[in-house]
Amino acid sequence: MTSTKQRFCNLLMTAIITTPAAFAGDDASTKSTTNVQPPVAKRVLKETQIHGDTLKDEYFWMREKSNPEVAAYLEAENAYTDALMAPTKPLQDRLYHELLSHVKETDTSAPYKDGDYFYYSRTEAGKQYPIYARKHLKLDAPEEIILDQNELAKGEKFMNLGAFAVSDDAHYLAYSTDNTGFRQYTLHVKDLRTGKLFPETVPKTNSIAWANDNKTIFYVVEDSAKRPYRLYRHELGTDPAKDTLVYEEADEAFNVDVYKSRSCKFLFTELGSHTTSEVRYLSADKPTGEWKMIAPRVHDQEYYVSDHGDQFYIRTNLGGRNFGLMTAPISDPDRKKWKSLIPNREDVMVEHLEMFADFMVLAERENGLQQLRIIDLGNGDLKPFRADNKIKFPEAVYAASPGPNREWKTSIFRYNYTSPITPNSAYDYDVNKLTSTLVKQTEVPGGFDRNNYQVERVFATAHDGKKVPISVIYRKGVKRDGTAPLYLYSYGSYGISIPLNFTANRLALLDRGVVVALAHIRGGGDMGKPWHDDGRMMHKINTFTDFIAAAEYLVAEKYASKDRIAIEGRSAGGLLMGAVTNMRPDLWKAVLTGVPFVDVLNTMLDASLPLTVGEYEEWGNPNQKAGYEYL
Repeated sequence: MTSTKQRFCNLLMTAIITTPAAFAGDDASTKSTTNVQPPVAKRVLKETQIHGDTLKDEYFWMREKSNPEVAAYLEAENAYTDALMAPTKPLQDRLYHELLSHVKETDTSAPYKDGDYFYYSRTEAGKQYPIYARKHLKLDAPEEIILDQNELAKGEKFMNLGAFAVSDDAHYLAYSTDNTGFRQYTLHVKDLRTGKLFPETVPKTNSIAWANDNKTIFYVVEDSAKRPYRLYRHELGTDPAKDTLVYEEADEAFNVDVYKSRSCKFLFTELGSHTTSEVRYLSADKPTGEWKMIAPRVHDQEYYVSDHGDQFYIRTNLGGRNFGLMTAPISDPDRKKWKSLIPNREDVMVEHLEMFADFMVLAERENGLQQLRIIDLGNGDLKPFRADNKIKFPEAVYAASPGPNREWKTSIFRYNYTSPITPNSAYDYDVNKLTSTLVKQTEVPGGFDRNNYQVERVFATAHDGKKVPISVIYRKGVKRDGTAPLYLYSYGSYGISIPLNFTANRLALLDRGVVVALAHIRGGGDMGKPWHDDGRMMHKINTFTDFIAAAEYLVAEKYASKDRIAIEGRSAGGLLMGAVTNMRPDLWKAVLTGVPFVDVLNTMLDASLPLTVGEYEEWGNPNQKAGYEYL
């Protein structure tokens, strides 16, 4: 059984546990006939003395991946799960095939233009991974396969693709692969004219960028804690051991990233923590030149840079937490020369900036919903194309974001649009005609009809009076009398917003009368940067109480009752699950956690673990007494 299959079968099992009647027609059974007991880890291998307390970590030994006892313990856990779930095996298989029936296995993505080629990916029935291809000059030209991930996966237990960047002359592809599942990527370069790989490879790489000479690659590598910390310069055909170290970030709270601007004039390296950033730049025509700093880092100030003409365009929170837009002369971009272009607005978060030769696009978030604002730059002045220069969207609940836009000189802006009942769609917006053209909408086989479903946006009241948005999806005809089962999901960390996208896997729940709700709680970024601030560090409790308030609201409004709610959270959302399960066990019938981050105190006290030091700005630093006591 694949991990994807297992995850969604688990999700459906939570609904079965919540209300077996909804799955009665599937002959569901949740009674186990086995006496197998879960394994117990009895070893105590680590004690930590801090602030007068002794902390014991009984599972510390499990980080020893090469220890046979670790593998034996995991196998015992798997055996217990298999035995416990055995009576539901026929239903799991039936549900899996139902999920698969809503997936078009042979499909092609919307092509996008980059130079003389149209690039796209496609999938084939029976194959697990995508095939990446391109066509020269026109869409009806012969196909050229540039990378087949299925071929890369042969003989491997795991295969994931990381970086993917074609050189400007379209001759070379730099890409990275992970065959361990540990998100540890190795860089490769392929000659697209011959199909042959260059002999050199670089392990533990992160982001990459080509210089304009089409032979120099800048790449970032990770340290032992998986922190991207060094930037190197590599010339094709040379030994990576002799690559030039361009920059090393000593502060463990900061990560290094590298990218090239759409104009192809500059390479940028971003040095950023969760709350602070610094940017350096280099002429993409002079890869051996000197990297210069835009402005030195200042604690709690973030800025991100694009270029246009003789100006840098800077998205920054210098004037307020929700970010605004400023400019600075490329000849002297120090902070003292920054000028406000679009000031910070308390009710609008500027999330991203897309710069083109004649216009720019601001990706904004207002009242929890994404907006795309087009601004004319053709005459060097800041002015809208029309008085109302936002792209208009047809639904009240949706997600819209920039798509792949590789061209600098263009009048077409590609964006992606979806909603909980609208499949993923790629549109091309003509900035001169102010019109959107649908390029491709993902086909959903198996009898899907969006008119069978309803989406609502409601608000719960938190303990301090804040209004917490909730997106609710259900099949039309479901009664609002508290008898329907409810599946409630959230995340609530790192300023990440809950996507309001379509997923075909949700249909198996909706079609059985399960109400699906997404809680946009604090700690996430759904309502802007202050929403994140109010759910991290010494305000983290708001994340948990917001989720509880959302559930209580849904019960009060009779979307469900206490004995019919299943909840899910993954990773940092698993922390949410652990907290609310302990705080309000009476509210949940079933709880599903995926790779849950629940041992926060022990984890944050171990700086050798991946991500720990950089996350002090998210969870707090337990080495400090106040942070320790709050955690």
